[in-house]
Amino acid sequence: MPAKSKAQQRAAGAALAAKRGDVKKSSLKGASREMEKSMSEGELEDLAETKHKKLPEHKGD
Repeated sequence: MPAKSKAQQRAAGAALAAKRGDVKKSSLKGASREMEKSMSEGELEDLAETKHKKLPEHKGD
């Protein structure tokens, strides 16, 4: 499932880093914190690896 926006892609990347132990889970905020709790590592990888060249900054853009 590709990310719908650059913001979603970045949040997934942050959540993935926390899930892998590269950053502290306590440093996450907002969407990335929820993503880390509710999504598997594979799902986060799918969102985080989305190319964001043509994505809008936010979903409503």
